[in-house]
Amino acid sequence: MTGTYLPDAFATHKVEAMVKLLGLDPLDAEQWDFLQSETTQDLQAAPGSGKTTLIGLKLALMADAWTSTTCGVCVLSHTNTAKNEIADRVASLAAGRSLLRYPHLIGTIQSFVHTFLALPAVRAKGVEVRSVDDAAFETAAIRLLQHPDYSTLRSYVERQRDGIGIVTGATFTYRDGELVVTGATRELPFRAETASGKQLSSLKRTLARRGVFRYQDMYAIAQRYLAEHPGIVPAVSARFPFVLLDEMQDTSVTQHELLDLVFTSSPTVVQRVGDTNQGIYSDAGAVHGPASAFPLAGAAELPVSRRFGPQIAAVASSLTVRRPQQVHGAGPDGHVAVLLFDEATAIDVVPTFERMAAAILPKDVLLRRPPRVLGARQGRGTSQAYPQSISCYVPGYTPPGRPTAHRALIDAARAAATQWRYGTGSHEAATELWNALRASFTPLTGEGLPALGRLERSVATPGGKVRILLRELLFHGAAFDEAGWGMITDQLTVQMKLLADRPLKAVGLEFTPAAESTAAAGGVPRSSAAVPAVRAVPGTIQSAKGETHAATLILECLEKNGKKFDVTEALRMVAEGSDPQRELKSVQAAVQLVFVGATRPTHLLVLAAHRDRGKRYAEVLIDAGWDVRDLTEH
Repeated sequence: MTGTYLPDAFATHKVEAMVKLLGLDPLDAEQWDFLQSETTQDLQAAPGSGKTTLIGLKLALMADAWTSTTCGVCVLSHTNTAKNEIADRVASLAAGRSLLRYPHLIGTIQSFVHTFLALPAVRAKGVEVRSVDDAAFETAAIRLLQHPDYSTLRSYVERQRDGIGIVTGATFTYRDGELVVTGATRELPFRAETASGKQLSSLKRTLARRGVFRYQDMYAIAQRYLAEHPGIVPAVSARFPFVLLDEMQDTSVTQHELLDLVFTSSPTVVQRVGDTNQGIYSDAGAVHGPASAFPLAGAAELPVSRRFGPQIAAVASSLTVRRPQQVHGAGPDGHVAVLLFDEATAIDVVPTFERMAAAILPKDVLLRRPPRVLGARQGRGTSQAYPQSISCYVPGYTPPGRPTAHRALIDAARAAATQWRYGTGSHEAATELWNALRASFTPLTGEGLPALGRLERSVATPGGKVRILLRELLFHGAAFDEAGWGMITDQLTVQMKLLADRPLKAVGLEFTPAAESTAAAGGVPRSSAAVPAVRAVPGTIQSAKGETHAATLILECLEKNGKKFDVTEALRMVAEGSDPQRELKSVQAAVQLVFVGATRPTHLLVLAAHRDRGKRYAEVLIDAGWDVRDLTEH
């Protein structure tokens, strides 16, 4: 990276001054090593080890010393949430804000692939991209399926159980130099040369010509683009001499492969950070994954967690199923407990947990970080096994449905407003927001909404009025309250109706706060005993990933194969000291979720297990300092 930033960027005096300015705790040896590293490396970071803070510190120092006006830092993460957290941290300092502008990039892997590979490839074919969104594709595919040209395919899927998913999940995959149509997660039930296969390919390619894509399509299109234009690789790597990849455990094999194609053989310094033991979303740990699957052998480690103390750290260390790691707890002294229940006392589990949290933790701590109730599954399936899910413990719990249009649009408005505020590209921010609006209204307007560049500019036209509303969202989207959101979406609905030239049903763009309330997540029934002032919030373990709680309850659920119970398996591994690497893959997957949930709390971790299965481990756990309570005996 010669010439891109000053050589003393990570000098000791500069680091210490920045640590003081940010009010951070003193760095330990492992943090110093990563901070001052200027070579390609992986970093395996335990939960609560200050990974995101360390990344923000490194980026702030780099921004302060950056000298190039044409080459930039590229920071990529798996989710918008993680990306926004990093952007917010660097934006807190004047020097760091430069990373939010050209030539730098802070974004998701998906947005990187879109911007530099897939969208240029699509536009080079003369296609105007209308939407890259699975839900929008689903709507368009179902509508197009009704055309007479697809009668054979339609007849086939109507005869199949969940057959419509064949059409709505039709995805491009890059094979042998071509884009072929496959299923989203599995092979198609018919061959490509059959009548149904040909019609599905035709339907998919027709939607592609109309500019309607699924998220996964863009990776295949990017792979073909790189194969056809090898000069793209040195151009992109020259633009970004330093790349930092966050939350690497959640990247898929396809994402790994694409990033490898762009950066592995280049002089770009690539530093990858994450915790493979929290990799619950991807196939990144698959046996047949790329050779660079995270983390590589010899990766640096951040083993010290400042989120919790030794008791919770000991539990976490016993459940590291993907990669053994001894987690050292340097946070608050905590409590670990087990609640044993049966069918009659399952509904007492959550109220008991609430009372425990109220007795152990100060009210102000609980108000700041409300206790959470987590389970791997939301609703009951067809199995007779018990308990299966959160709903077995929380009668009346209603699992949230698929993310709605209004939720996605609020998120998009807030992200675009942040991008606009810090000057990361006003045109890009407006384009992303408009595309999100188009996707939200597509189920009602069809595909008749034009691209941003084709919207009329006169304020007397619907296009001009939409432009004004877009600007309003960009200026104020990060701070809209319910009244403001309702007013602007009402106006948008009117203009969308005029743009699409058709009447619209209720769009349903209701305001939903960023932080979901207890009522939104599903109510927890009150116990007949005294109810604590701070109620617990139920939800899935997956939804709580990355959060920090004062107290966390993990509810035993049936693992996805329907043969074992996750918390019981975790208790067995802790009590017996078994080697997680030797467990069945199904057990590893179930326990990995428990690990994610168990590493959220700062002060109180409680696991709930059925008495018939968990009682056998009680004595060993009590000897280890756990609080074991049998609800059937009270």
